[in-house]
Amino acid sequence: MALPVNSDKMKEKNNKSQTDMRELIGNTLRIGVVTACTIALISGMYYLIRHGREMVPDYTVFRKEPASFTSIHGIFSGLTSLAAKDWIQLGVLVLMLTPILRVALSLIDFAHQRDWLYVVITAIVFMVILMNSIVGVG
Repeated sequence: MALPVNSDKMKEKNNKSQTDMRELIGNTLRIGVVTACTIALISGMYYLIRHGREMVPDYTVFRKEPASFTSIHGIFSGLTSLAAKDWIQLGVLVLMLTPILRVALSLIDFAHQRDWLYVVITAIVFMVILMNSIVGVG
């Protein structure tokens, strides 16, 4: 004899789980953006304090930045020397990673809900973002 299942309690638990995940995703976005902006703002003020009186560079000619400003390894190695440009780059990196983390959390949420169509769509979006971030353009 099968025991009756209290579907109201199961639905309530599922709704709470979905609400918790949505709150986690929302908080991740808020915390990520605030953290990135705080890092960039403090680093920018530090940069201006240290280099604010220097001559303005000639921006009519494009000069490629060294690899230390354009690679993750270069940014993290520059953080130990307290270089303001590297800390500003860290703020930009945190800002870029925030939506990637949001997509990853959404992927986990859809898998938990067993919504396989959205799992596939979100996984494709996640892979496109990752490949573009790793390989880059040109």
